[in-house]
Amino acid sequence: MTTRRILATSGGFVPGPVQMSLRVGNMLNEALAMTGKTRPRVCLVLTATGDSDTYYAMSYEALNAAGCDVTQLKLFTQPSADPTERLLSSDLVWVGGGSVANLLALWRLHGVDSAMREAWEAGVILGGVSAGSLCWHVGGTTDSFGPTLQPVTNGLGLLPYGNGVHYDSEAQRRPLLHELVASGVMPERNFATDDRIGILYEGTDPVRVMSDRDIDPATGPAAYIVERTASGVEETRLPLGDISLP
Repeated sequence: MTTRRILATSGGFVPGPVQMSLRVGNMLNEALAMTGKTRPRVCLVLTATGDSDTYYAMSYEALNAAGCDVTQLKLFTQPSADPTERLLSSDLVWVGGGSVANLLALWRLHGVDSAMREAWEAGVILGGVSAGSLCWHVGGTTDSFGPTLQPVTNGLGLLPYGNGVHYDSEAQRRPLLHELVASGVMPERNFATDDRIGILYEGTDPVRVMSDRDIDPATGPAAYIVERTASGVEETRLPLGDISLP
């Protein structure tokens, strides 16, 4: 039976050994191991930064160092490959951060949205950071429209929740997510991640909180469930490790 997996994060890569270099963090390394492949085939999708050559070069180098075969799906100035063919031939797809609003518009224009769903249903692991986390959900908080955060509500909806990223490092994130949940703009159940933290989903169930590096589960960065209840919005900390929800 095919397991559908998504790793939605506020991290993924960590600083490399020299300036302007990256390396694969612990949770992305674990996702690569989940592919079961000796040399996983990784497809980079960096639409949210306008297919930045710099980010592609740094990400390629990091994944090559991790023993991966790396390719990409670029949309500027035209698609570099057929989206369905490229994504389905991958073991893991990694979506970078940037503007989730622009990403979603271009994905729908070029059919990447439906190709992502097809890849997910076929067992290709989907993952990403920031915009690459928000995109899998119903929506969340974004700086796509300017320095004042606003909601985005037209995510792919593979995961039927709202999403909060950079929860501990950007002051507007937490209060805005709470406001959107209270007002019904976001769904009843939402998940958020501090920097360097990710949530692994199997199907649509959150199963594990993961981290880029070793942290103290009691005091370090964490994930959170933010829910609308009869008494208001409730936030529950989800520490590193397996998630057990009622």
